[in-house]
Amino acid sequence: MGVTIHDVAARAGVSVATASRALSGQRGVRPENRSKVLAAADALAYQPNAVAAALRSRTTRSLGVVVPRIANPFFATLVEEVEQRLHAADRSLLLANSRYDPELERRQVGALLDRQVDALLMVPCHRARSAEVLAEAAGRVPVVQLDLHVDGPAASWVGVDNAAGISLVVEHLAALGARRTAFVGAEPTDSAAQARLDGYRRAAPGEADDVLLGDFSKEWGQRAGALLLDRAELPGAIVCGNDTIALGVLSALAERGVAVPDEVRVTGFDDIPYAALAQPPLTTVRQPQGAIAAEAVRLLTARWEGAEPVSQRTAIAPELVVRAST
Repeated sequence: MGVTIHDVAARAGVSVATASRALSGQRGVRPENRSKVLAAADALAYQPNAVAAALRSRTTRSLGVVVPRIANPFFATLVEEVEQRLHAADRSLLLANSRYDPELERRQVGALLDRQVDALLMVPCHRARSAEVLAEAAGRVPVVQLDLHVDGPAASWVGVDNAAGISLVVEHLAALGARRTAFVGAEPTDSAAQARLDGYRRAAPGEADDVLLGDFSKEWGQRAGALLLDRAELPGAIVCGNDTIALGVLSALAERGVAVPDEVRVTGFDDIPYAALAQPPLTTVRQPQGAIAAEAVRLLTARWEGAEPVSQRTAIAPELVVRAST
């Protein structure tokens, strides 16, 4: 049988209740007793029972995270940023993948709640169809929407200012003297796709109708690139809704022997790791994922610690990263 809290308490010369409070970081323990308990636990190599601790405290010190597609490098990096901040706060993360399917998203959220997570970070996969499950989850635990959000009033949200990012791209291309531009994005079923499309139409009103919409994938970028190449004349620049689309567009252009940026300029959005490795390296909009993750965890921590902040939406400023594709 392993070392128990009774052993720790006996070695420290305190009650079991005092040892338990000291090890869990609770108040009401004299400093000298806390020091004795911690020293005893260290000497005995005591490992607390996480399940028992959760039952006593009614908290699992765990956070559920639901993303649309963990294979997307942007979401993978964002989750890693969140996990680092939770680890620093001695909390753990349970991850689920919705695959952009609202019904699967509902089941995944339910599974996380059944595992008694203390809070939920949710990247809702659909502007409208994710609203109900998000509201249900928010009735049970603190919830913050991350990167994407549902339409209308809902839980707090932290993400990037997508429209501002697209404006940075359009202004950059205009300063380079690029003639006509075209936008290759995703159907606006999620909030980022809608915001980037709206941002493009506001920033480039003269080209507002030159829009091709599919999904946030390299395959769609390749198809869209082929469609643009089949036209009588290429636009001067192609503004892509994310980096994976842009990588597909670059691939289609390379297959036809079109030189970038000499014949056409190409931009992306997100600044995933592959963007700098593209041929040529991709000009893009960098989302400050560290700042986004830090603010989301801060909001949830405030709720964990007993604060009840009013739901708020925080849009963090993006950054234009200029590389050889423009």
